[in-house]
Amino acid sequence: MSVWGRNNLKLSIFGESHGSEIGVVIDGLPAGEHIDIDELKLFCARRAPGNSTTSTKRREPDIPKILSGMLDGKTTGAPLCAMIQNNDTHSQDYNNLKKVARPGHADYTAYLRYNGANDVRGSGHFSGRLTAPLVIAGGIAKQLLRNRGVEIGAHIFSVQNTKDDVFDAVSITAKQLLEVQKKDFAVLNDESGEMMIQQIETAAKQLDSLGGVVECCAVGFPAGIGSPMFDGIENVLSSILFGIPAVKGVEFGAGFKASKMAGSENNDPYCIKDGKICTETNNHGGILGGISSGMPIIMRVAFKPTPSISQPQKTINFIEQEECELIVKGRHDPCIVPRAVPCVEAAVAFALLSYLV
Repeated sequence: MSVWGRNNLKLSIFGESHGSEIGVVIDGLPAGEHIDIDELKLFCARRAPGNSTTSTKRREPDIPKILSGMLDGKTTGAPLCAMIQNNDTHSQDYNNLKKVARPGHADYTAYLRYNGANDVRGSGHFSGRLTAPLVIAGGIAKQLLRNRGVEIGAHIFSVQNTKDDVFDAVSITAKQLLEVQKKDFAVLNDESGEMMIQQIETAAKQLDSLGGVVECCAVGFPAGIGSPMFDGIENVLSSILFGIPAVKGVEFGAGFKASKMAGSENNDPYCIKDGKICTETNNHGGILGGISSGMPIIMRVAFKPTPSISQPQKTINFIEQEECELIVKGRHDPCIVPRAVPCVEAAVAFALLSYLV
C-alpha cells in the first residue's frame, strides 16, 4: 500500500509516526547524478514540524540520512535508501484511540482493515508524518529535474475562503517559482498571507482547524510526453498526489471552472511565440489527451481540515459498540496547508521525473 511508481522509477515509504525511524527506498534513479545534500536538507526543513505558529508543536529536525545508493555525492544506480529519526513523540496521547474513533480520521477504518493490529501512536502509518520520506524522494527528483531544465514550485492558493494571487498560467517563470519557495509562508501576496495566518491562529485558539488549497506549477517540461487513457500525466500526477494524507481533490488548468465555460471560452488558441508553438491561454493546464503541450503544467490540490481537533466531538467506542464523546489530545496542525506545499512539490516532481528517466 506504500509503494508508488511506474516501470522505471518507484518509491516505497516505510515506518510509523512514532516508530524509531521513517524512510523511503527509491528504485530506478539514474547512476552518476549529483545530489546536493545541503539543498535536500533545506527542502525537508520546509515541511518539518514546529517551525511556525501555524503548525504542530511537535519538533523534529527531519534531517535525512542516506543509507545506500549514493557514493561521493552521486547516485550509484542501486536503490537509494534514506531515513529520518523520530525523536519528539508523545505516544501516551493516543492510547484511547485503540478503541475510540476520531471523526474524520482513519482510526475506525484502519481497525477494520488490520484487525486492530495497526499502530495507533501518532496515527501510525496513516499520519502526515509519512510525508517526510516523500519529501526526501521529491527533493532528489527536483534536483534531477532542474538538471533537465524543469522547475517545480507551489504556493498556498487558499486557506478556507482567503485566497492568494494565482500563478500566471501562461508566462510563469522558473525564477518566480524559486522566489516563493524562499518565503517562510509560501504565498505570492504577503497581505493575503497575513490574513491566512490570522485565520489559522484564530482556529487554533478555538480548538478547531482549517483546510485549503495548494497550487503547483511545473515549467520547462518538454512537449509530447505522456499517454492517453490510463497513463496520462493527469492520471499519474493524481495517483501520487492522493497519496498525501488529507488530499480530497485535484484539478488541472481551469479545472472545475471548465464545466461552466463554453467551448469558445475554454479552448486555448494556438500561436507561435519566439519560434515556439504555444497557446495564448492555458485552460488545459499544460496537458491535452494525457500528453504535455509544452505550456506550464498547472494544478491545484485541495486539503481537508485537520480532523484531530480538541473540541468535544460525538463518536463511538468501536470495541464496546457504544456512543461516546471524544476530546482529542496530542499536538496537531490547526491547518496542514502551509506544510503541504513542499509535499505537493515533491509528489509532482517524482511523478514527472518518472517520464524523463
